[in-house]
Amino acid sequence: MKKNPLIEARMRAEEAVRDMPDGELKVKAFETLLKHVLSDAVSIREKAEPTPKVRPTRVDTAGAPPKSCAERILSLKDDGFFKSQRSIAEIRTELKKNGWHYPVTSLSGPLQSLIRNRKLRREDVQGGEARKGWKYSDP
Repeated sequence: MKKNPLIEARMRAEEAVRDMPDGELKVKAFETLLKHVLSDAVSIREKAEPTPKVRPTRVDTAGAPPKSCAERILSLKDDGFFKSQRSIAEIRTELKKNGWHYPVTSLSGPLQSLIRNRKLRREDVQGGEARKGWKYSDP
């Protein structure tokens, strides 16, 4: 069984001053040696177990206006826009109503990432005049 590191450090310091006569000098020597042994133990532990890098905490942006295209699409979802199936053209039009202008070609990438992250669902549907396309909705 492994001993407590503090007890081991104390025992090492006691061993070092055992043959000294009792008195103030022995007490000071013990304190100095104990401090040295403890600092060595801490430095050895830090080398063996490096402290993990701490990531900065994320700033809470709740209530902040959405900045990216994907965040803006998710804000439409939060408003209930995707309760029924929507085409990419309908999504673009709704974004325009909110003052966010994107070409249709810029919407397909963010929509695909939202689908992969299971924030939205898409289905291949048959439109009018044998036209096929994707419709996006809540998962």
